[in-house]
Amino acid sequence: MKRILLKLSGEALAGAKKTGFDEATCLGVANQVKQLVDRGVQVSIVTGGGNFWRGRTSETIDRTKADQIGMLATVMNCIYVSDIFRSVGLETEVYTPFVCGAFTKLFSKDAAVKSLQKGRIVFFAGGTGHPYFSTDTSAVLRAIEIEAEVMLLAKAIDGIYDSDPKINPAARKYDEISIEEVLDQKLTAVDLTASILCLENKLPMLVFGLKKENSIVESMVGTFSGTKVTV
Repeated sequence: MKRILLKLSGEALAGAKKTGFDEATCLGVANQVKQLVDRGVQVSIVTGGGNFWRGRTSETIDRTKADQIGMLATVMNCIYVSDIFRSVGLETEVYTPFVCGAFTKLFSKDAAVKSLQKGRIVFFAGGTGHPYFSTDTSAVLRAIEIEAEVMLLAKAIDGIYDSDPKINPAARKYDEISIEEVLDQKLTAVDLTASILCLENKLPMLVFGLKKENSIVESMVGTFSGTKVTV
């Protein structure tokens, strides 16, 4: 594949610490992405913000304000991870849908695609810029906009299950499932809006665990062991 979008969950970036950043994990991601770039793959990235903030769990503050805090959490994540990427020799750009002073560039499809074509890693931070949309939805939206061929979801768990494996030890993992089945069974691979966008725009997904060694590279070279979501 020539162009992909990689969605990194905030929890996965935190590693065993469960909060903040685990530098070894982020370096591992950077080195894997470098292997893809060396193969000629254009890589864009969206990060979640769950290692810092989960606005939906707040019962005190306004939902809009909570979501805005979550957007800023993703900006922090992208600035950090992009600099880790630079430490291994990659060039990066961070785009946001709102102005962040000199920290990021204002998103436009044309600018992002030109950066990808130059071999830079493009980070899409700040979600959609609006409340009530998850980072899953913003990741699918950006993937569609830049015409990515697939979305890779690197999560804290290693694929899609028929129930929560943290609660149900007998949960069954899917090797392959259609996006229609994900919607029909109300599975939580990505949220409902993101799933519908994938269905309408025929964007396939590969869902896998970030903890597994070399899992990002393996998803692209035929040794994938997560869940393939077809459209």
